[in-house]
Amino acid sequence: MQKRIAVIFDSAGTLLHMYRVAKDPHADCMIDEIESTALVAKKPHQALVVLHTDPETILRHDPDISLIKFINDNDISIDISCSSSPFTIDMAYDVIKKNKVMIGDFHDVLKCVTGQCPNAFYLAVGIIADSQNDTIPYVLSTGGRVFQNTPKTVKTLGEMGVDTYIASGDSMHNLRQLAKCVKIPIERVFDIATTHDKERIVLEMKKKYDTVLMVGDGINDILALRAADVGVMTTQQGDVRPQKLKNAADIVIKDIVEVVDIVSNL
Repeated sequence: MQKRIAVIFDSAGTLLHMYRVAKDPHADCMIDEIESTALVAKKPHQALVVLHTDPETILRHDPDISLIKFINDNDISIDISCSSSPFTIDMAYDVIKKNKVMIGDFHDVLKCVTGQCPNAFYLAVGIIADSQNDTIPYVLSTGGRVFQNTPKTVKTLGEMGVDTYIASGDSMHNLRQLAKCVKIPIERVFDIATTHDKERIVLEMKKKYDTVLMVGDGINDILALRAADVGVMTTQQGDVRPQKLKNAADIVIKDIVEVVDIVSNL
């Protein structure tokens, strides 16, 4: 009998090559080529907060409107994508209310990303909130394109009888487009998945499959990499990753297409 195998992919940095920008709204300075989950992990009491809105809506609004007014006037929901300590949505709202982050700050990071990454398949915005200091140290934007070998990898795995999934900290708004592009059924996509959510998803899949692989590249994948039968860390994004993340993986790869060979050798 053929083994039942599942491969769970992170999205940003794993299926997608990302360009990420952060703005310190207090110092009015930009930082590019950042890794948002690594910024969160640097300090306790921080969270990556996702805004459920599209960039076009933000860019249409007056730059001098505050973030909290924009959220309230447009009924924008938020979610916690990852955090370095327990962090609730109410805590995130409290931090946002106490800060004078403006929509113009989001205009700045979005324009920087679209300038450096034209024709981006994917665009998203968010903030890092600090509940200990009641501050927003960074406003964020990310843009990215599907890695060249991503569609081929997912297609080949499907032809091999492998079920593929996405577990990502991003919102369904962006993941729906990605899933359609690489032909992963939408019911196999898990959005706003925190570090612990990803671990839980892997553990649940292990009850259904003989072998479960987790493929990721961020610090928020570390528990899922450890929980999987085979944890695969990809370095295709090209930036520096913590050693403890590499230690959590069973295999480190340079190109996502190598997942096919890993599965073939199971």
